[in-house]
Amino acid sequence: MTDLPDLSIETIWEILNDEIDDFTVNQMVWYYLGYRYFEDRWNNSLVEQSWRQEYLEPPDFIENRPPTVKLTRSIAQEHKQALKEKLGFTGWKIGQFNPRDTRRATMANWLLSQLLIRDRKPVEEVQ
Repeated sequence: MTDLPDLSIETIWEILNDEIDDFTVNQMVWYYLGYRYFEDRWNNSLVEQSWRQEYLEPPDFIENRPPTVKLTRSIAQEHKQALKEKLGFTGWKIGQFNPRDTRRATMANWLLSQLLIRDRKPVEEVQ
C-alpha cells in the first residue's frame, strides 16, 4: 500500500471520473482508516475502535454496502456535502450510475473530508 496516489483534489476527481481502479480506491480508504499490511497480515492497531470491532480486516467498500454506510456516517457533518459544496460535483443523472458509482462517490467524499481535516484549509488552497 505504499504506492498509493497522493491524497489531493486531483485524486478525488480521478476517483469520481473512474480513472483509478476500485482496488486502489479501497486501499486509499483502508490506509486513511488506519489499516496497515505487514508481513502477510493486516494490522489494525491504528484503526478507530468502532471500525476495528466491526472489521478486523479492511472491508471491500465497492462490493459491500454495510461498510459504505458506516463510512458515510463517519464523515464529519461539515463535510457531508463536500463534493458538491467544495468541488461542484453534481453527481450523475438518473439511469447513468449504479451502486458501484455511488459507493465510489461515498469513498471520494470520505477521502475529501480527510483531506480537508488534514490540511485545515479551504479546498481552493489544498493541492
